[in-house]
Amino acid sequence: MDHNQFGQPIGAALEGWQPAGEPGKQSLQGRFCCLQPMDIARRADELFHAYQLAEDGRDWTYLSSERPTELPVFQQYLQRQLATQGRNALAVIDATTGKAVGTCAFLNIDQPNGVVELGMINWSPLMKRRAMGSEAIFLMLKHVFDDLGFRRCEWKCDRLNAPSREAALRMGFTFEGTFRQAMTRKGRNRDTDWLSIIDGEWPVLREAFTAWLSPLNITTDGQQKQRLVTFRPQPDKPALMPTPK
Repeated sequence: MDHNQFGQPIGAALEGWQPAGEPGKQSLQGRFCCLQPMDIARRADELFHAYQLAEDGRDWTYLSSERPTELPVFQQYLQRQLATQGRNALAVIDATTGKAVGTCAFLNIDQPNGVVELGMINWSPLMKRRAMGSEAIFLMLKHVFDDLGFRRCEWKCDRLNAPSREAALRMGFTFEGTFRQAMTRKGRNRDTDWLSIIDGEWPVLREAFTAWLSPLNITTDGQQKQRLVTFRPQPDKPALMPTPK
């Protein structure tokens, strides 16, 4: 622990620290999907119809809006996302069809402090139970840590949104606590769970993601042989690497 001239404990010095770059301004190419800066004119229709494939609007319960039932309303929803300061929205493009099948965004971009949040994550039925969703998160994490030099990446969700919290934990985020009455959402109270990954944790997680996404583990149709958590080091247990067959 460092101390200043008064004997007080202080944070470790960040030698050579430079503000991080801006995420969400370029395409991110993966094996199963590509993330592209949101182009409403090109992608709104594809996304609208992809979301309409769901039987109901339950995937929108914890989002800022209910699922739009008309294309013009959906376009307005996307425009509001793009107009929000400190937010860069992306469309998830299926590498096989070339169609947009989901959305995500970099939120609360704080370049001077090297902090960013992943949010606006909304996968259509065309992404459900496929490797594409986890790969999209991996591409975002790799971009902020490896390409842009961020120190911290956050994930926040409604405390009652168990699937979102469980997804974050599965991908290596650490639960930090609950901010009580953090906001209102659709006229309701929202307590917000905070989770994060910091740069010192990223190399091990990157290795696990890379092994999990390997063709040795993920088939060409996007089905996994072993779960992502299998490749993450467990207490007193080394990480498992794919075995060639």
